Amino acid sequence: QVHVVESGGGLVQAGRSLRLPCKVPRMILSTFNSQHFAWYRQAPGKQRELFASISAGGYTVYGDSVKGRFTISKDNGRRTVYLQMNNRRAEDTAVYYCNVNSNTRPPWGQGAQVTVSS
Repeated sequence: QVHVVESGGGLVQAGRSLRLPCKVPRMILSTFNSQHFAWYRQAPGKQRELFASISAGGYTVYGDSVKGRFTISKDNGRRTVYLQMNNRRAEDTAVYYCNVNSNTRPPWGQGAQVTVSS
């Protein structure tokens, strides 16, 4: 079964950079290449929200809360989607998930806990 695996989370100071990889190891390469992906996050006591997306062709869209600070990218050959997080703030503390940006997405992974200390 296709699944997603997020990693790279941890406790880091505000202002520092962090990159989260998200691997989809069992997705057929041609399928991965044609998918639109997104990063989501769920802060304590809040619902999961989509804040960054990338189309199959590499077109990116960001929510206002992360625009100019975060960058989504993907490496098709590695079946991996990345989230580069720069200039992080305390309000970025959340569990970060990635997945196909579709209602027919694979099951959610466990996510990566990112805690930003001031």
